[in-house]
Amino acid sequence: MRSRPPSLRSMESQAGEGLGNVDLVSARRLASGPGWRVSEVVCRSGPKDPVFEEQHTWVSISAVLSGHFTYRSKHGRVLLSPGSVLLGEREASFCCGHEHGVGDRCVAFHLEPSLLEEVAGDLSGVTRTGFPTHRLPPLQHLAPLLADVHALTLKPDPRAAEELTLRMAGAALRGVHEGSARPVSARDERRMVDAVRMMEARLLEPLSLGPLAQALGMGRHHFLRTFRKVVGESPYSYVLGRRLLLAAERLRTGRERIADVAFACGFGDLSEFVRRFRARFGVPPSAWRARAVVIEDPTSGVPSRVKGV
Repeated sequence: MRSRPPSLRSMESQAGEGLGNVDLVSARRLASGPGWRVSEVVCRSGPKDPVFEEQHTWVSISAVLSGHFTYRSKHGRVLLSPGSVLLGEREASFCCGHEHGVGDRCVAFHLEPSLLEEVAGDLSGVTRTGFPTHRLPPLQHLAPLLADVHALTLKPDPRAAEELTLRMAGAALRGVHEGSARPVSARDERRMVDAVRMMEARLLEPLSLGPLAQALGMGRHHFLRTFRKVVGESPYSYVLGRRLLLAAERLRTGRERIADVAFACGFGDLSEFVRRFRARFGVPPSAWRARAVVIEDPTSGVPSRVKGV
């Protein structure tokens, strides 16, 4: 394994405006404060690019917004896909690979250990701040967090970013007590990346296990079991979560009718959409939209909708 000066993924202390590109990675500082900082990190590495050993300088909790990549550190190797959360410990050495495709986009929340300890002290049942696993899969209870992370990239705000940093830290600490992911084979990993890509490409189409499994040369039960092991949830739950996240962003930023958003995002029944949306985000679509506040664009005088803080 070769070493090099740390890339932007590990240069958390320097990520910010004006830093520009280092190799194939670029970062944009979204906000920072005492003991924390948040950066949007875009990597353009692909299968032909070399893998280098890097090191975290602070605790790193990164929400994956797009792309697929592997992360290897002291607890082994995991696959990161959209909706999952990468967990990196301070001073831990790690390697990221893109053998399954080109590029990824993440929002990295960096915390000093003392701030993580402060968060842990406020959580019942959490007795340690170390991460025994490197990934939280794209689970249902993380959906509101991921929606807010995406909103932060559109409208950075220091107060919202600080709150979101603490929420991400709390979710990470609670999540690691639910057990570590089991090891997976490289073949399983490759096939499930292909499955996720097929789902993303046909996200708004009717999908069922049969055609997906057949396309991968697998039986339905084998595919279901392997997908759960590699991705961390069922294929149906993954597709549902991605559709709901897409709907949440359209509700937050657009003016379409709720029914039109539901149908555009692959839901054939409005009442079912409302029920699923409430289950995932904790509020119905109308209340989610109401969380936005109307502000006036000083350049045009036209109201626009942004997340309230």
